[in-house]
Amino acid sequence: MNKTIIVSNRLPLQVKLEDDNLNIKPSVGGLATGMKSVHAEGNGIWIGWSGLTKEELNENLTEQVNKAVAKEKCATVPLTQNDIDNYYLGFSNKTLWPLFHYFSEYTVFESEQWETYKKVNQKFADVVLKHINDGDTVWVHDYQLLLLPKLIKDKKPNTTIGFFLHIPYPSYEIFRTFPWREELLHGMLGSDLIGFHTYDYERHFLSSVKRILRLDVKFNEVSYLDRIVKVDSFPMGIDYKKFENAALKHTNQEDNEKSELQRRLDDHIQSGSDAKMILSIDRMDYTKGIPNRIRAFEYFLNKYPQFKEKVRLIMLAVPSRSDVPQYQKLKRETDELVGRINGQFATVSWTPIWYFYRSMPFENLIDLYTSSDIALITPIRDGMNLVAKEYVATRTNQDGVLILSEMAGASKEMNEALLINPNNFAEIADTVKYALEMSLDEQKNRLEILQKRLKRYSVEKWAEEFLKSLNNTKQLDAVIVAEKMAGTNETKMLSDFKKSKRKLLLLDYDGTLSGFKNNPKDAKPDQELFKLLDNLNALENTDVVIISGRDRETFETWYGHKDYNLITDHGVWLKSKTSDWDMLERLKTGWMDNIRPILETFVDRTPGTFIEKKKYSLAWHYRKADPELAQIRTMELNTVLTSLISNNDLTVLKGNKVIEIKSSSVNKGRAASRWMAKSDYDFTFAIGDDWTDEYMFEELPKSAYTIKVGFKKTQAKYYVKNTEAVRDLLSKFVNA
Repeated sequence: MNKTIIVSNRLPLQVKLEDDNLNIKPSVGGLATGMKSVHAEGNGIWIGWSGLTKEELNENLTEQVNKAVAKEKCATVPLTQNDIDNYYLGFSNKTLWPLFHYFSEYTVFESEQWETYKKVNQKFADVVLKHINDGDTVWVHDYQLLLLPKLIKDKKPNTTIGFFLHIPYPSYEIFRTFPWREELLHGMLGSDLIGFHTYDYERHFLSSVKRILRLDVKFNEVSYLDRIVKVDSFPMGIDYKKFENAALKHTNQEDNEKSELQRRLDDHIQSGSDAKMILSIDRMDYTKGIPNRIRAFEYFLNKYPQFKEKVRLIMLAVPSRSDVPQYQKLKRETDELVGRINGQFATVSWTPIWYFYRSMPFENLIDLYTSSDIALITPIRDGMNLVAKEYVATRTNQDGVLILSEMAGASKEMNEALLINPNNFAEIADTVKYALEMSLDEQKNRLEILQKRLKRYSVEKWAEEFLKSLNNTKQLDAVIVAEKMAGTNETKMLSDFKKSKRKLLLLDYDGTLSGFKNNPKDAKPDQELFKLLDNLNALENTDVVIISGRDRETFETWYGHKDYNLITDHGVWLKSKTSDWDMLERLKTGWMDNIRPILETFVDRTPGTFIEKKKYSLAWHYRKADPELAQIRTMELNTVLTSLISNNDLTVLKGNKVIEIKSSSVNKGRAASRWMAKSDYDFTFAIGDDWTDEYMFEELPKSAYTIKVGFKKTQAKYYVKNTEAVRDLLSKFVNA
């Protein structure tokens, strides 16, 4: 039975060592809760670090940990203290965390930490591969494991892999500064489905994929090697029932059941009919905008002094990464701001800010949520922010106001909150005043809509929707009609090749025998390719023909010293082993003088593009152009050219990052048919990568083995992944 494997940096367990005795209990929190039902199903397993380093565990304790976590359907990844220092505390939290949250000034690029990050991702992969079988589903979580999907997919290509990023994904302009950007993108694209909290993060990722890796993106699908990778947004929810039920229980508790914190909160609530409390809960992190929030509250008290001694800000800051310099600085700044404002505004009976720097048990969080009239959540950048959702879930009387930063992912689905810019103190102050004076009817109307939505799209629903979409990716391959040239397909083809008496191999050049270069002139054959072609050319009863859109002069320069069969200019010129160049088609070229100025205007308006003038065609290359600008320009150019060439016996070919204009009476299909008339072939093989090769696939007999390079819509029967796969396949003809 196929299983689901969950992989995250930490296991959903709290594993502690107390006097050489292990203490293990389940974790509480968003991810652990959301994945609870997924983890419980069937023979699934959760893989992650236990929280204890190898140095802390002797052989006996290691065995105890492994056995104990195995009972909880988990498996550990053994990490050293050096791993934690460089991979987690270092690269994950000093490089990826600040960069992805737009804090470039805090971002550190250390090659040693990057190398450790790669090694630890491989350690995770090794543990996953021990537990995986073909057909299993793997769900990888978060920024600590960005390389893991590819490491798994390379070894287990038949595994369905999902990846979810729980923090923001930055814009291309930020991400492009990252030194190892290609490796991270390739790592993530090992997935079949990549999930983000919001459409903005999804859009930023796709922009990076297009601009950095130059991959084709259609809507939210990336054509990657021999697969389609789907990218989508799934806003993470909370365990709504847990918070709602806790709030209902809290409302009905007797006085003697109340906590000390609740009694203190009640004292303020009962101090006057207009006494109000504003709640702020965060980790002590520079992304949360805590100093800005305090300054905005100060601005509020100065601008609206009528609220002094009536409104109190309750700030809970949970300690986080207290050994990191930026966090130590943030803690000092927060302490100083709170001290200054309390010293400036406090009276004998009123302190404007109650400040707690600690973690609080769940029951005290419910005290704060249910007692506060306003939740003030103002991160400078936040992937989602579940505190905002938790506050809404606990407002069982449908009163209270949520003020939320538009920079939090949650803001995209919580429009009924009062949305603010966390850097605009005046706006925050005015919004706090509006919230304090908001009528109960308006509070109820806003909360009613928010609560319905959050109750419907809970954390369990989030996990269910992601896994459903991940399962649906298995059907994406059906869009491409071609089958993969591997396994039994390859065995049959090679068998037919060996049995046949007369063989024909038609080989495209650019994107097939040779990879693409930014400058087409740089794509000349390498020695490995010459050796392969020489071996193919020497096969008995086999005609090997390189058929290309390249011009005759270029092929003469590259292959003039070889006795290869060549067709150039899409079928204008032919050179066989036994004869010199022969013109198959008589073409006019006068049209070029009219078309070239049009192409030149598009070059002027589109940086990174250029014109390649061939003997019988003009090509506009846009491989180096910005992908999104190029997409607009290609549509414009196609419209202009279509109106011009309709009466000129010309055609527009859309190749791989190139638009080519040539005579419509010439194409590779006509050229291939002419060659086939030379002999009675009982085995025909044709391979190519773009639309110019589709003419060839269409013209060849149904018995031919037609192969597309890349995972694209095609008339070909089969496909292979890339140029390396082409050369590997052709070498098997040599050894057949």
